[in-house]
Amino acid sequence: MQFIDLAEVEVESGSGGDGIVTFRREKYVPAGGPSGGNGGKGGSIILTAVENLQTLLDFRYNRRFKATNGGKGGSKNCTGANGDDLNIDVPCGTIIYDCATDEILVDLVEPGQTFKVVAGGKGGLGNAHFLTNSNRAPEYALPGQPPQQKRIRLELKLLAEVGIIGLPNAGKSTLISALSAARPKVADYPFTTLVPNLGVVRKPSGDGTLFADIPGLIEGASQGAGLGHDFLRHIERTRVLLHLVEATGADPIGAYRTIQQELSAYSDTLVTRPQILALSKIDAVDEEEVAEIAQALAAVAKQPVFLISSATRTGLEPMLKLVWQQLDILEAQRNAEKLALERAAFPVLQ
Repeated sequence: MQFIDLAEVEVESGSGGDGIVTFRREKYVPAGGPSGGNGGKGGSIILTAVENLQTLLDFRYNRRFKATNGGKGGSKNCTGANGDDLNIDVPCGTIIYDCATDEILVDLVEPGQTFKVVAGGKGGLGNAHFLTNSNRAPEYALPGQPPQQKRIRLELKLLAEVGIIGLPNAGKSTLISALSAARPKVADYPFTTLVPNLGVVRKPSGDGTLFADIPGLIEGASQGAGLGHDFLRHIERTRVLLHLVEATGADPIGAYRTIQQELSAYSDTLVTRPQILALSKIDAVDEEEVAEIAQALAAVAKQPVFLISSATRTGLEPMLKLVWQQLDILEAQRNAEKLALERAAFPVLQ
């Protein structure tokens, strides 16, 4: 399936139905009076976040969405039929922008979360609505409201707990294939991965955790170089970053610094996000050289360095153990913050 994370579409609600002018004409009813019904309401367009979508591919080929119009009012005070709402499913993590103002309209994160992007027009009033003591036979009605039109941009930011980052060919795709059932393309040349790969990694408890392999990060990625500008946005929602540095690279220390500089240039918050550092492909380097690189890398990063090989599954379990610990700590912090907000909103009466 093709991965698409940006799309622009036009949406248009349904117009309201017109009210009508009619009069009641029945045998033995000499003064029937006005009986024109109101028009029906036009359909709205509603976006809904769903879990079973991971891409905006559907919006590449269908760029215009139109809800149905409301029906015209009828005689005998009959109201016209309402137009059907048009429900559009989008992946969780989709941000909706107004193209005219570049304003964020909504961030659809939670499954089932909905947003009415354009509302249907109200139906016009029939002449029965304007009956008064002073005007017993109104001969006018109102038209339905016109539809709302809007051009919106959909931007998908993946909802993954752990983001795997590193320079091209650092072993990110190999790692995610070793940890999960995902089978991304793996080769020995840079930029093998052109789209983010997702994989579910099982915790010891059996719960699934979503890992994302973020491709295309090189020097200058935050300014648009390579593929990084397109995919740096997917790191923003991750809670823990797993940074891979290739042991077989020409300059592992320089590779680490390059990624850190790009994260800092893109967003101040990314640098402060919990990072777990791992030296990958250690099976292809002598043990003494691996130890020297790891020692130098730990000194620069000021944190421990895990020595791993995805091909032989060496060192993966200790690294994952720290990942689970970090996620548990963050979850506990989030629950504590949520509880504090609830207590502040609903203080206990003394």
